[in-house]
Amino acid sequence: MKYILIIALSLTTMMAEGLTLKSSDLSGQLSKAQEFNSFGCNGQNISPSLSWSHVPKGTKSLAITIYDPDAPTGSGWWHWQVVNIPSSVNSIVTDASAKHTLPKGALEIINDYGATGFGGACPPVGDKVHTYIVTVYALDIEVLPVETSTNAPIVGYQINAHIIEKASLVSYYGRK
Repeated sequence: MKYILIIALSLTTMMAEGLTLKSSDLSGQLSKAQEFNSFGCNGQNISPSLSWSHVPKGTKSLAITIYDPDAPTGSGWWHWQVVNIPSSVNSIVTDASAKHTLPKGALEIINDYGATGFGGACPPVGDKVHTYIVTVYALDIEVLPVETSTNAPIVGYQINAHIIEKASLVSYYGRK
């Protein structure tokens, strides 16, 4: 019985140490800081700070995405895709996109606003509250075969073809 308990506790500890994503800027609701500053929105368009831990063995790079599945496009909206983040990196700072302080080697993809980098939330006025899924991916490849101009679904396909593990945060935002 003693050995079964030790094994069970070991398994619980191992399972509790999966890839974890945190942000000091995000909570259950996005704020004006993460709202876009165009398309009828007047936010600050500041990319959030993100940190992660328990990166799995075999990780060669990381990727970050922010996606809104509720956008009235029929295919959602890609707000941010960053790939080729070195596996030794465990965080990015607030406003890293605009301040160009992403880790060396990281590549930002053109978002669905048509600009490279972070594009904040901007749901239509009066629409339902939108869901914003922030995800960090541990990948089995150092450099994804994409460029800044590669369209978001292809980047998503490449990310999904190389996932070891992922972790997400979910926030919401609406405009009245």
